[in-house]
Amino acid sequence: MELLLNLLSALGLSSAAGLNAYLPLLIVGLLARFTDLVPLRPPWDALSSWWALGILGLLLVIEIVADKVPAVDTVNDVINTVIRPTAGAILFAANSGTLGEFHPVLALICGLVVAGGVHAVKATARPFITAGTGGMGNWLVSTVEDIIAFIASLLAILVPTVIALLLLGALVWLVQRLRYRARRVTG
Repeated sequence: MELLLNLLSALGLSSAAGLNAYLPLLIVGLLARFTDLVPLRPPWDALSSWWALGILGLLLVIEIVADKVPAVDTVNDVINTVIRPTAGAILFAANSGTLGEFHPVLALICGLVVAGGVHAVKATARPFITAGTGGMGNWLVSTVEDIIAFIASLLAILVPTVIALLLLGALVWLVQRLRYRARRVTG
């Protein structure tokens, strides 16, 4: 049961990293440093070092600001095409209890795919939001994404089964939207 909860937690954290790379990394690092909620094994325990926390905090501020500005957010998404999946891979491997129970490479790949998929949806939708609102909606959408990433990160650590249900609901919604669009285009 513990392995399943760890995997659900890792899934939720890597999903959050697809929206904001640094927020879930910082949350995991802080919780690992100051609580027993997130036990990190080496080498992942480096996330809780003062250096890592300081750098993650600075990068989080940069990402939050950059993601609110039209055109800059597009550049930010291009740069984060590598960073967000990597953060997802790190979070999945660090929080799934992988060392000793699960092959670390498989965990890294799972986190990479999950965060990469969430990032791909975000990066694909953002230009349409920018065009549809003349850039005026970017800050709102970005703020909502940051709030979702924050809540998802906390829920993934505190209540991982809730994350599983939320992800399942999001997947069902996405499939329904894609089917609806496909029917509109063909019919």
